[in-house]
Amino acid sequence: QRQLVESGGGSVRTGGSLRLSCETFGYTSNSNCIGWFRQATGKERSGVASINRENGRSYVDDSLKGRFTISSDNSKDTVYLQMNSLKPEDSGMYYCAAAWVDSSYELSRFDQFEVWGQGIPVNVSS
Repeated sequence: QRQLVESGGGSVRTGGSLRLSCETFGYTSNSNCIGWFRQATGKERSGVASINRENGRSYVDDSLKGRFTISSDNSKDTVYLQMNSLKPEDSGMYYCAAAWVDSSYELSRFDQFEVWGQGIPVNVSS
């Protein structure tokens, strides 16, 4: 039974843009925090961005600020990751994940995520 479904990945050239979507289903629709992560081949998974869907606070990894933005459309139970000015080093598998956090949770922590999507590939060619 699907709980989180990512879409919007694909292949683009350097400088291009992609918008990833993470749609929540079932009980994950009640999660108040959605995070995006990525993992390049041979590297560890790392946090990209996260958003608290209750209060609208969001966080983007410092190295990606200015190029990546995260947003949420709660009416659609969907969180988006807009990626602009893409570089080859942005290539990898992108995952969204759901967490249930309290209001004091620091979004930069990228922990407490309990349910994960299957991931979607992003390939940026030079």
